Amino acid sequence: MKKTPISIITGYLGAGKTTLLKDILLNSSKKIAVIMNEFGEIDIDSKIIKGKNVKIAELAGGCVCCSLTGEFEAATKEIIKKYKPDLIVVETTGLAEPDALIFDIENELPDLKLDSIITLVDCDNFFKIPMGRTGKIQIEMADIALLNKVDLVDKKELKKLESEIKKINPRSNIIKTKFAKADQDLLFGIYSKKDIEEISHEHADNVEFFVFESNKSINKDKFEKLIKIFPKEVFRLKGFVKLGNKFYLLNYVAQKYSLEEFKADKTQLVFIGENISKVKEKILKQLNSL
Repeated sequence: MKKTPISIITGYLGAGKTTLLKDILLNSSKKIAVIMNEFGEIDIDSKIIKGKNVKIAELAGGCVCCSLTGEFEAATKEIIKKYKPDLIVVETTGLAEPDALIFDIENELPDLKLDSIITLVDCDNFFKIPMGRTGKIQIEMADIALLNKVDLVDKKELKKLESEIKKINPRSNIIKTKFAKADQDLLFGIYSKKDIEEISHEHADNVEFFVFESNKSINKDKFEKLIKIFPKEVFRLKGFVKLGNKFYLLNYVAQKYSLEEFKADKTQLVFIGENISKVKEKILKQLNSL
């Protein structure tokens, strides 16, 4: 059975989580289920459906916004069974510490696979408010550290903040945003063959992509060694890859990756990141040598 990808959004109160969730629901081309502890500030005009473990609001485009009323595991099963979303996005506030939730998803919830952990950091308040244990765990767990409200700090302070984030979590991808607006191709790994064919859609000015395609089989051991040393410019790598005599669905973010057996007819990999054009030829040469 195919697992449903799930992404976690965490961060201090006021960092911009609700603003990010609104943008995700408004601009996604996928069926997304957002789980919050409460509907909160997200304006919902749709009819509220009361389930056993979750209250659900059906939105435009097949997306749903969900508020927990029961156990998290039962709620996700209910959502998957009824709506079959392409992706579940959960805001950790009021649910659990990020590390506990991550452990449960990876070890206790067989219907789910962890896609990405996104931590919002409030640039304006990072040095004003002492960071406690929870804030440090949020950053330590992050695949993506989304530095929000960059317009409220100067370049010197922003550089100092980036340095602090890297000290806490050297592998995280850092994305700078205003009003929590980020390219969803960087945040999430969900996609289809159609997405690869239409990959030329607009990205932020500094976000670039390139595609690797091949009909040849790739040595699995060599491929996995290579993927572990990809340069920091590669934020996301996703697609289908033939390793040995099997095809796999690949999702890579912040030096972390997963391979899941999948039906495909050739290798198609999309590399996405900031200014990755400078490493494109090297990566393509390495892949062709496999």
